[in-house]
Amino acid sequence: MRLLKYSLILVLIVTSASSCKKLLDTEPRDVLQEQQMYRDVFDADAAVTGLYGQFLGLAERTVVLNELRADLATTTMNADQYLRQLNEHNVQADNPYADVRPYYQVILNCNDILHNFDLMLRDKKLKTQDYTMRYSDVAALRTWIYLQLGVQFGKVPYITQPLSRTFDINQVRTFPKIEFNQLIDSLVARMESLPYQQPYAPTASLVTTVDGYGTDRFFVPKKVVMAELYLWKGSYLKAAAAFKEVMETGAGELFNYRITGASKADNNDIAVGYVRYREEDENMLVDNNNQGWRSIFARGQDRLFNYEWVWYLPYDINFKPQNPFVNLFSNKGGAYLVKPSQSAINNWNSQVQKNDFPYDARGRVFSYRTINGEPVIMKYLYNYLNGSNFTPINPLEKSGKWFLYRAASLHLGFAEAANRNNHSYLAYTLVNQGLTTIPGRITNEGFPYNFDARRSDVPRIVGDWSSNSGIRGRANLYSQTITGDSTTAIEDGIINEAGLELAYEGRRWYDLVRIALRRNDPSFLANKVYDKLKLENNLAAEAVRAKLMNKDNWYLPFN
Repeated sequence: MRLLKYSLILVLIVTSASSCKKLLDTEPRDVLQEQQMYRDVFDADAAVTGLYGQFLGLAERTVVLNELRADLATTTMNADQYLRQLNEHNVQADNPYADVRPYYQVILNCNDILHNFDLMLRDKKLKTQDYTMRYSDVAALRTWIYLQLGVQFGKVPYITQPLSRTFDINQVRTFPKIEFNQLIDSLVARMESLPYQQPYAPTASLVTTVDGYGTDRFFVPKKVVMAELYLWKGSYLKAAAAFKEVMETGAGELFNYRITGASKADNNDIAVGYVRYREEDENMLVDNNNQGWRSIFARGQDRLFNYEWVWYLPYDINFKPQNPFVNLFSNKGGAYLVKPSQSAINNWNSQVQKNDFPYDARGRVFSYRTINGEPVIMKYLYNYLNGSNFTPINPLEKSGKWFLYRAASLHLGFAEAANRNNHSYLAYTLVNQGLTTIPGRITNEGFPYNFDARRSDVPRIVGDWSSNSGIRGRANLYSQTITGDSTTAIEDGIINEAGLELAYEGRRWYDLVRIALRRNDPSFLANKVYDKLKLENNLAAEAVRAKLMNKDNWYLPFN
């Protein structure tokens, strides 16, 4: 058994939960030795939380690979050769971002934990319910990591068995590799076979609240992983059903992930909004850490935070690993290595708000800002920089979050699946002004396309989706214009909206590859990267486009 380090999450859960006192009574160490583990449910919890602490170490490379290789982010003058290689698709064998070992270190720990959970169940050290929840969680996290590996590297070894303690991680390269399509099939089969598909039960010992952190959002959402795999496989009805199930987390009108518009009375919302009766004044945009769209990334874990975030992990100043995003993005207190591309900036500035301001506020106000004359990616910095003058609150304190999945991603994923499953009108509605714009405000269809957005006083009707505003409605933008083939055009609109809404959240390359593969059209991806480089006057632009027209060149060398 390789060693599992205690992490922030382990400390947050174990040191505060009285149910975990047994762990605290063990000999204090930085690591849990093999003979000390897997005795009872508390040791199982320690294995799971330690695993997530190790998983946090993948955050920087996940964001960098999925953003810098795509069209929305680019390098600054401070970037080293390795980041520039990613930006220009000229990755050399010694590039640390092309090192698969960090991924496989987590995967192999998953394999060890799953094996030991099987032994615990056999030996009656874990109850069946405790086993199924924890086993399924670890298996789903491994699946998510393998999907990331496949997107970035194409052919990869699919290792699911525990290996010897003396195994050298460098030997991973000697295992046979499987094609990406075969990997997707294997991952789908694995997820479908899991004994437990739901989030941890509220009564599970891993679900608690510690120092303001509600741990229920720490763990991989299994249904989301399933939904995304179905998107990659082209099983669109199954994808829509899995997305819809998560969208309807909660109860009725209180569905957590509804995407609602601005609350004009008090601006207590997570939408792009303006102070009431001052909507025509650009200076009245709601722009702080506790209200409006910006607060999605800055607010504490309150009710509205939980209405948006499906999966995130926190960084705390007192524990490792350290938040990598300050160094990556900030030009105050950080190294300022990656910035928004001109292509992304132009796209935000080509949108029009409903008060006719000629830009998308999600762009130059919220997703990035100009600080000291330089464009700075802001989503990860709102708890580090002062909200008024954007200087570090405390340069030594770099608490923050790794943003993994949220409500907007759910709606865009559902729209992508619905569009490909002959429900283009519904996809367009969810991306644009919301379900209240459909005829009669009710779909009258079976699951997963059943939406009730009705609202009336006489008779009293409040449909479950009556407050849905659509992605662009929440952003205070006019709807997209659709021309040409509706399925392709709406899909283009969905991916474009994903760029506007989800920029720098570690999803862009992932999305571009999926669509280009689906269409068998390398130019879909190649042209977007070319446009980014061309706008920067990068002399490599033409060569990069030619290179990316061959899909074999989308993948990193397996080092």
